[in-house]
Amino acid sequence: MKFADIVAGRRFQLGPVRVEEEEVIDFARRYDDQWFHTDPEAAERGPFQGLIASGWHTCALAMRLVSREILQGSESFASPGLSHVRWPHPVRPGDELTLEVVVHESRTSASRPTLGVVRWQWLMRNGHGTLVLDLEATSMFRLAAA
Repeated sequence: MKFADIVAGRRFQLGPVRVEEEEVIDFARRYDDQWFHTDPEAAERGPFQGLIASGWHTCALAMRLVSREILQGSESFASPGLSHVRWPHPVRPGDELTLEVVVHESRTSASRPTLGVVRWQWLMRNGHGTLVLDLEATSMFRLAAA
């Protein structure tokens, strides 16, 4: 998809992606090895009453959907960061996640006319419709010289 197709007000529905226990544990062992992400037996006795995915894993799943379904073939080249990221509810093995992407702003930079800027919100929900990720990102796109 091209920058010109990513306009303010546009909404994208992406996914689903299924979360497998093995993937939760593998990601956590590599990047966020807290016991409630890596040890199913201990997690059963913990505050979440079961294994949960790292919030960073949830972000990675959202990024995979956006990169494959929106950014593939685009002029996207970087992001200066996130305005916020929240994990209001945990992601569990067996969850099927969908992502709604809402474009809040899409513009050409006033100071750099070869730079497109998109500000968008990513809302990920599990199969029950429960919000598990809410983030706002800014993405940059390299545009042809005017």
